[in-house]
Amino acid sequence: MASFWRKAQGASSRAALLTVRAARRIVIAIVGGTVLLIGIVMIVAPGPAVLVIPAGLAILGLEFAWARRWLRKVREKSESAARRLAGRSTRT
Repeated sequence: MASFWRKAQGASSRAALLTVRAARRIVIAIVGGTVLLIGIVMIVAPGPAVLVIPAGLAILGLEFAWARRWLRKVREKSESAARRLAGRSTRT
């Protein structure tokens, strides 16, 4: 009888864990997606899109591999652009 209750408790705790994971994933998707969309709107509207878009990708990257890949590409491109700008000679 005791093993039945242990199994039932284990099943319910696994279900609760899956529910918490799903809820976390949904919240991260909504928050990260919203921040990313706001950043995309800031490309044409006034605002710091260059900062907001990577922030949205970083939030989404907490749960989604595709967002981590995009963030890595954005980081590589920005580092490359920074090196090119640093290598330019200043004209006076």
